[in-house]
Amino acid sequence: MAPIYSFPILFLFCSTLISPNLSTTRKLNALVQEQPLVLKYHNGALLKGNVTVNLIWAPQPATSSWWKTTENYKGGSSNLVVRHQVLLENYSLGKALKKVHLLALSKKVTNTLPTSINVVLTAKDVAVDGFCMNRCGTHGSALPGRGLASRGTYIWVGNSETQCPGYCAWPFHQPIYGPQTPPLVAPNGDVGVDGMIINLATLLANTVTNPFNNGYFQGPPTAPIEAATACTGVFGSGSYPGYPGRVLVDKVSGASYNAHGINGRKYLVPAMWDPQTSGCKTTV
Repeated sequence: MAPIYSFPILFLFCSTLISPNLSTTRKLNALVQEQPLVLKYHNGALLKGNVTVNLIWAPQPATSSWWKTTENYKGGSSNLVVRHQVLLENYSLGKALKKVHLLALSKKVTNTLPTSINVVLTAKDVAVDGFCMNRCGTHGSALPGRGLASRGTYIWVGNSETQCPGYCAWPFHQPIYGPQTPPLVAPNGDVGVDGMIINLATLLANTVTNPFNNGYFQGPPTAPIEAATACTGVFGSGSYPGYPGRVLVDKVSGASYNAHGINGRKYLVPAMWDPQTSGCKTTV
């Protein structure tokens, strides 16, 4: 059976986080000024108001100012509320999953609200089609049916600790390519779970701003650049490829973070594209 000690870390992250007061927009020093990135609004529905998050652990285990950036998207604020948790310990669908399995797992919680997000978190010994090759997680939507009273959204994030930490848990592990800068110390002492937090935060931001693939994004709908993926690799000011930017460092543990959570937890969350500035906004 997979260890479950990491459940509280991800639960506390989803429940509520308080970020440092300092915020900044990414600035790049270059000889040629880059054109601002613009995520076009495609006139679709966004997830606004109270957004219910249901966690499905299979069998695995925002900051306020960071998440506040979502208010700058059309429709106002999106307030996350953790509602249900389901722990699946028997690997009922096996340890090699495809998209159809993720959809089945996401329906383990009956989705009765159009603004609900079912989040599937898979353990480090579960392989998912495309995991570590071209994705660390994904989000999508499903039509009404078994387990869904209305059209609902889902997120999947995998634990990359033993499969591809250099791909899905950077900057807490040496990258598999690019500049080989020293990895940062994970704030919760678990490279796999701290990496999951980065990817979960990314996908939560992408889901509320582009839940049905007709919200905010750039590029083709089949491979969209979204709210947080527009700022991949940016965690603090002064970032550039291979360098996550200036973040906070715990004086005792040496761990790197940019957000405070409840019960003294610390997290590293990604930058998010801000429609008001057309730039990547970080917490530090």
